[in-house]
Amino acid sequence: MSPEFVIGFGRQAIELCLMMALPMLGVGLAVGVVVSIIQAATQIQEMTLTFIPKIVCMFIALLLALPWLMERMTTFTRDVLVNIPTYIR
Repeated sequence: MSPEFVIGFGRQAIELCLMMALPMLGVGLAVGVVVSIIQAATQIQEMTLTFIPKIVCMFIALLLALPWLMERMTTFTRDVLVNIPTYIR
């Protein structure tokens, strides 16, 4: 295995992790901004108020994105396992 291969493989794995985290992080960001705007408009500065909507919305985003996430994960894992003989040469 060459250093270029190891760097490329690591890059591919990191890109997959980031793509899998993106739906939940994006929803968490959007909900956080909306709740912050509502808090600023109503002048309710309760710190715990942001957690429940974020958790619920991120869980719903996880449920909705789960088929896509599993497909991406199984494709990557299958490609790694199928190419093991190529990698060890």
